Amino acid sequence: MSAAFFDYVRGRCDEVPDGYELRGLQVYRYLVWLGASQMVSASFPALREQLGESAWVELIEDFVKQSAWTSHFYGDLDNEFQTYLARVTA
Repeated sequence: MSAAFFDYVRGRCDEVPDGYELRGLQVYRYLVWLGASQMVSASFPALREQLGESAWVELIEDFVKQSAWTSHFYGDLDNEFQTYLARVTA
């Protein structure tokens, strides 16, 4: 898989890379967001409740775009999310 694929599914760009279909990439993007949202929400339920759904969706979208997360395991997101929060709230 190419860097352009990962950039698209993480929301870093909206240009469909060669060899891929928009509909399929939209599904991948949603699944990446959903997985991140569910894992982070499980560890930070109070933050999600405090922010409200709209702000939570925006926060997770930004986290997925900007994080340096490279692990293949959603369970590794807690530390990365804490690092992200420290950076964006500093």
